[in-house]
Amino acid sequence: MTHARLTPLAQSLPATVPFVGPETQERAQGAPFKARLGANENVFGPSPKAITAMAQADTWMYGDPESADLRAALAAQHGCTPAHIMVGEGIDGLLGYLVRLMVGAGDTVVTSAGAYPTFNYHVAGFGGVLHTVPYAGDHEDPKALFAKAAEVDAKLVYLANPDNPMGSCHPGADIAAAMDDLPAGTLLVLDEAYVECAPEGTALPLGWDDPRVVRMRTFSKVYGLAGARVGYAMGAPDLIEAFHKVRNHFGMNRAAQAGALAALEDQSHLHKVQGQIAASRNRIAQIATDNGLTPLPSATNFVTIDCGHDGPFAKAVLDGLIARGLFVRMPFVAPQNRCIRISCGTDAMLDLLATALPEALGDAARTES
Repeated sequence: MTHARLTPLAQSLPATVPFVGPETQERAQGAPFKARLGANENVFGPSPKAITAMAQADTWMYGDPESADLRAALAAQHGCTPAHIMVGEGIDGLLGYLVRLMVGAGDTVVTSAGAYPTFNYHVAGFGGVLHTVPYAGDHEDPKALFAKAAEVDAKLVYLANPDNPMGSCHPGADIAAAMDDLPAGTLLVLDEAYVECAPEGTALPLGWDDPRVVRMRTFSKVYGLAGARVGYAMGAPDLIEAFHKVRNHFGMNRAAQAGALAALEDQSHLHKVQGQIAASRNRIAQIATDNGLTPLPSATNFVTIDCGHDGPFAKAVLDGLIARGLFVRMPFVAPQNRCIRISCGTDAMLDLLATALPEALGDAARTES
């Protein structure tokens, strides 16, 4: 029996996390992965200028609690003011702060079944009631999300564009048009983590003062700083100001702030990485096609591959890849769980994938028969 006096809500929750990390899996199997292709990290790495800035940061000091320099630089890039921007510990941390601000016991929230599970994790942690709608094909369905929000009087509705885990995207103008049906009093949480990987026109074309939406961005993907945990929210100043009520005032370490600022200033490296991601997506798609599988169109730094059968078959393929030293993931809700998801990788990593995938497919076929 524990002596910790947990709240009834905390006592009711399972001891879980949204994702089992590759390091946990490596410890369980007693060997490191040969290729890390499951966490949608940028294996091409951050700007050398960011690496230098982080190494030279005076980490004996706490980071600036207001992240003033980084917010100013982001404001200049996006054509807004620092008052429109909140920096936090990745999008995951910012989602936690937002849910803490807006969701209490019994409050309703809407998301897509099978969408990014960390958001759901935070909602459960604060006692919210989660309602889901299915994907439309392999896309999130803004119209259905907003209709469900009206039906249940949701405080928040979560939508990722581009989407994880399917890699699909909507034109930003289509989401803006759909927002005409967003209920009054419901805030759209628009996760744009992969927007720098996406076609022109994917970002939401609405002013930063629009009170109906808060947009989430990150340095974890194209900028290559997943381990530094730097994200930012953009929204109307009164909402952004509210984050100061609950955020960890020393949550952003000085090295991460310096690295993000240097990465933001090195747009030439960003463009180089965007090209590497596009080439890697093409190679993954070709490997899938060569093995009789269907790669889905991707606006992200990963490719979701339709394995052509059901969830158990896709899980068998995934297990076969993991057994061969390749860390990959898959969607977890039907019918999207007919797929596996492969993060962009180096040529050497994708060479391993090209060898391992037909072997894993053979194992899965024998298991199915």
